[in-house]
Amino acid sequence: MSLVLRNLQRAVPLRRARLREKVQAVRRALWVQRFDLGVVCVDNRKIQPINRIYRDKNTPTDMLSFPFHEDLKAGKIPQPDFPDDYNLGDIFLGVEYIFQHCKENEDYYDILTVTATHGLCHLLGFTHSTEADWQKRYQKEKQVLKELSRHKGARFQPLSKGLF
Repeated sequence: MSLVLRNLQRAVPLRRARLREKVQAVRRALWVQRFDLGVVCVDNRKIQPINRIYRDKNTPTDMLSFPFHEDLKAGKIPQPDFPDDYNLGDIFLGVEYIFQHCKENEDYYDILTVTATHGLCHLLGFTHSTEADWQKRYQKEKQVLKELSRHKGARFQPLSKGLF
């Protein structure tokens, strides 16, 4: 199914083809390429009010996810009854925030890929509200990023290593 990738910002340069290729690889690694997915790239000015409305945090952030299938058990692939329900949801990437927080030795597109992976895991029911949930999500991200690293020749690591 389709990947819709929108760039609604002009704060930082973004090569959509490069990001699309990496997000498609993540979808394949998670076995969800038959589902529609929306990825919307926004700046700090656009993501801050969304973060305030949905998370009650009046600050920019790196990523927000909005699942199509609510209450999914972590790691369970949705089993839709209707063709229109083959949708994972939407990920908003705060590309300006991500760019501003990249370290000098980090590749911006690699960090976008890791952040999108985190968002896709959220769309598949992984959370980090408890330490046990955090561990499950972290292990899944680590597994996906390890596979991605093997295919892309990069060294992707989850962003939230040791943060719980």
